Amino acid sequence: MRFGQALLEDWMRDYYFSTDIDLGSSGVECWSLADLRKLLGISHAELDSIVFQDSTSFGGVELRQAISQRWGDGNPDRVIVTHGSSEAIFLTMCTLLEPGDEIVVLDPCYHSLSAVAESTGCTIKRWRLLPEHAFAPDVAALRPLVGPRTRMVVVNFPHNPTGVTLTPSQQQQVVDIAAQVGAYLVWDAALADLTYDSDPLPDPTLSYERCISIRTFSKAYGLPGLRFGWCMAAPEVLASFLPLRDRLTLHLSPLVEFIALRVVQHVDQLLDIRLKQARYNLDILTDWVGAMGEQIDWVRPRPFGGVTIFPRLRTHADIESLCHALGKEYGTLLVPGNCFDVPDRVRLGFGGPTADFEIGLSRLAHLIHKT
Repeated sequence: MRFGQALLEDWMRDYYFSTDIDLGSSGVECWSLADLRKLLGISHAELDSIVFQDSTSFGGVELRQAISQRWGDGNPDRVIVTHGSSEAIFLTMCTLLEPGDEIVVLDPCYHSLSAVAESTGCTIKRWRLLPEHAFAPDVAALRPLVGPRTRMVVVNFPHNPTGVTLTPSQQQQVVDIAAQVGAYLVWDAALADLTYDSDPLPDPTLSYERCISIRTFSKAYGLPGLRFGWCMAAPEVLASFLPLRDRLTLHLSPLVEFIALRVVQHVDQLLDIRLKQARYNLDILTDWVGAMGEQIDWVRPRPFGGVTIFPRLRTHADIESLCHALGKEYGTLLVPGNCFDVPDRVRLGFGGPTADFEIGLSRLAHLIHKT
C-alpha cells in the first residue's frame, strides 16, 4: 500500500500546535483529566489500581457492553474498541475490500474514508455534495452510483466539514440503497450526537446486518488525545478484523479502557455540557456571518449537526494564502478548503471555548477586511 499526502493532516501539523486560537478543528473543547475526575468521580485510588497488562483483542466486556447498551442493541459481541476511528476505518477497509472492488464514497469527506480504499486498489465512485445546493445530500443522486459491482457505500453524517445531515427518512433510503445490492454500509458516526434541529439519527447497525458503524471520542466528546474509538458490526465481521489487528495494535491500554468506560457510563453528562456550549457558539457564529454581509457565503442547513461550517469567502480568490496569513500573523488556525478538494471555502470550527472563539472570529474579520 502506498499513500499520498493527507493535506488536512499536513495543515494541522503546521498550525494546530503553533497557534493560540483554534478556528479550524472539528470537535468540541477538550476535557482535562482533572475535569473527568471531578465530573465522573474517578479517585486516585482507582487510577492507582490499574495494572498495565494486556487487554483482550475486542476490548473489555464491561466496556463493550456499555457501548452497545448506549448506541447499539445491547450485545457486546457486536462491538470492538479501537485506537480512535482511524484504526476502525483501516481495519474495515483493509479487511473487507479487495483490489478492483467498487466503493461509493461521500464527497467531500475525511481523507481516510477514501484514501485507504484507493491505496488498496479499489475503484472510487463519489456521491458529491454540491456547493450550489448548499451541500444538501441528494439521495436520488446516490441511487445510480450503487449497482451490482458496489462492494461498499461510505458516508459520514452529520457531515464533516459542511455540517449537513440526513433526515430519518433519508437515512433509511441510504440503508435501502445499500441493502438492495448487498453492499456493506460504512457509517462514520463521529459527530452523530451533535445535532441541533432534531434528535440524533439511530445507528443503522440496528436495522442492517451489513452495516459497519464507526465512532470516536475525538469529536463530540472532547477526548481526541485519549485515542479511543469503536466499531459496531456483525460478530463475524469484527472477528475478521483480528488477523490484521494482531499485526497492527493488538489491543488498547487498560488505562484508556478504564477512562473510556467511565465516560460511556456518564456520556450524556459530558455531552450536555459541550452541546450547550456549541449551541451558544453557533448563535455567535450565525450573528457574525450576518454582520460580515456579502463577504461570507453560508446558509445554515437544516437539519444541521457537528461543530463546523464550510463557508465561501467571496472576496478572496486565494483561500490557502489567507489561511496561511491567519496562522502566521494572527496565531489562528483555520483550515483551507483545498484540504477537502473544495479550494474556495474554509472549514471553520465552533466547538471550542467561547472566549477563544470570539477572539478568533475577530481576528478573521480583521484579516478579511484588511486584505
